[in-house]
Parts: sequence; C-alpha cells; structure tokens
Amino acid sequence: MKKQLYRAFVELTGNRFNSHLLRTFTTSRLSKGVNRSFTKVYNLKTEEMEKPLHEYKSLHELFTRRLKEGTRPIDLNQHALVSPVDGVLAHVGSLNEQSAFRVKGQDYTLQEMLGSTEKSQVYCGGTFVILYLSPSHYHRIHSPISGRVLERWQLGNKSYPVNRQGLQYGKRPLSKNYRLITEVEVHHKRAAIVKVGALNVNSIHLTHDGKNVEKGKEIGYFSFGSTVILLFEHGLVELDPQLQCPTEVKVGMRIGTIFSKKDEA
Repeated sequence: MKKQLYRAFVELTGNRFNSHLLRTFTTSRLSKGVNRSFTKVYNLKTEEMEKPLHEYKSLHELFTRRLKEGTRPIDLNQHALVSPVDGVLAHVGSLNEQSAFRVKGQDYTLQEMLGSTEKSQVYCGGTFVILYLSPSHYHRIHSPISGRVLERWQLGNKSYPVNRQGLQYGKRPLSKNYRLITEVEVHHKRAAIVKVGALNVNSIHLTHDGKNVEKGKEIGYFSFGSTVILLFEHGLVELDPQLQCPTEVKVGMRIGTIFSKKDEA
C-alpha cells in the first residue's frame, strides 16, 4: 500500500490538477515526514547520499539529492560512452531510413520527437538508447559524452506516464511529453540528449548552460519520474554487444564506444 502511495507522488498523471497537488505536497516541509519511510520502501542507499537523511527538508529534496563525491566513478577512457543516469537501460537499437523506431508496440519518429525534419535526418541510420528512471533511482542527469553544445530547445506542454504501462498504452509519450533537448557535436558528428518529462508540470531542470559538456559532469535533474533518450549520428558510437535490455546501469558506467575520424581511417 505504501509503495502505491509513493508511486503516486513521483510517477505520472495526465491530470493537471492532481499533478499540481502532488508537486505542492512533495515540495512542502510536511512531506519530510515520509522521507524515512520512502527511503525504506525504495531501498535508497543512505550511505551514498551527499547529506544525512534528516537534513533533507522535503520529499522533493530527497528525490533530487546529490551523491557523495566519487560515489559514481566515470569511465574516463576517451572512447568510452557512459550512462548519463542511474536507471534501467530499457531499449537500444538502430534508427531506420525514416529516422524511426518502435517501442512497446508504438512507432516513434524523430521528426516528431525533435520537432524538425531537418534535425531528424541527421540521425538516419544512427543509434538510439532509452533509459527509464524509477522512484528508487538517483535523479541527477550527467553528460554521456564530451562535446560542443550546438543547441538547446524545448518541446511539448503536457506529460503522460513513461512507465511500462504508459509506453504501451499512452499517446506516444516519448515524442509528445514535455522535453528538453541538448544537441552536441562530437568528432564532427551529432549526438542528442533528450530529457523527457513525466508529470503535468515542468519536471526537468537544467544545471548547465555552458558551450561545452564534459563526460560525467552534471547537466540537470528530474523532479519526478522520467526518461532519457540518447540519439547518435551514424558512425559515432557502437553500443557494447554484451548489453542486454532491460538492465540496470549507473552514471559513468561504460555502455559503448565512441569513434573518431582517426578510428575510421
């Protein structure tokens, strides 16, 4: 029963009024009273947290917690593509000639997801990675790759569930929900970090606005349940063949190889 209640706090709802109420409660000092119970229900590792549990003044503060320095070692090999989040590696694959892919019986096009035919064509034949974050996960987002930021933009104004049921029965939430997109140039090719919102309010917050991103460095966080989609231009990366979906991953863990012009030569 408790788990069902807490899921209501942090997972999606299509009702704007309910979303507002949930956000109001989770950001209030009143919600601090459920922090210890929430921690137990979701098996949060208090030894990893930046602060002692009693110092988090609301459920929202606990949910958006940082971790102690060094808790998530980053694979610093220049060719390593790393996970940007703690979460479930839910789906990976190749984009077809129409820059489309299929998840849980639903077809998605990058034209719809990125809001541009021109941008979607860049990723034709490329690679996609979908990572889902549950309430039990650390909700800070880190860069999976180092590169130069080309553009940041936002799309969508509503958010529907992105959990298993939402992906299967929702209205294409990965390309309809509120989302923030960061496009990066790496070795003269492009990569996009698509952060998908999961509540009927703005649940995505950027903490980095520089001209460059550095692998492993924080770039934002989610306030509620959420999903990250990584898109890579053809020839930029190759995912590790031993990866299986679904599987748990952590920030900084190697999930693939980044190629450069030298590698192609």
